[in-house]
Amino acid sequence: MPNAVEPTLIEPLFRALQKERYVIVCTIDHETGAPNASAISWVYAPAPDKVYFAVDQRSRIVANVKANPAISIVLIANESTYSISGKAHVKVEKLENVPLKLAAVQVDIEEVRDVMFYGAKISVEPKYEKTYDAQAAAKLDQQVMSALKQA
Repeated sequence: MPNAVEPTLIEPLFRALQKERYVIVCTIDHETGAPNASAISWVYAPAPDKVYFAVDQRSRIVANVKANPAISIVLIANESTYSISGKAHVKVEKLENVPLKLAAVQVDIEEVRDVMFYGAKISVEPKYEKTYDAQAAAKLDQQVMSALKQA
């Protein structure tokens, strides 16, 4: 039986995207036309029909989105794996009050699909840790997430 396709984030996914979270962003490469996948963590959903994320202004993601707005975000949450697809654009070229040159990208959600294979569930969600100065990482994360929430 196929999984339901939703037009926006369901409540557990919306809640999961209220804080920094590990996701995979998939775009179309602006040079090759091939799929391009990148892991990021500065992601935030301001509403069930939108997702914002921050990346370096020089990121391939930014160039890809400017050339082709099609995008998918892979999110592991709610005991499953979801593909959040839509159209993206650079919402803010340079986030304010952040020491790095980061762009904010907005994704207007068109569909949310549960893509977990049949008969399985995620029992442990991915965990990661920053491998540089923990205090500096926490401060930067707070600055970036605050800037995304104001974007």
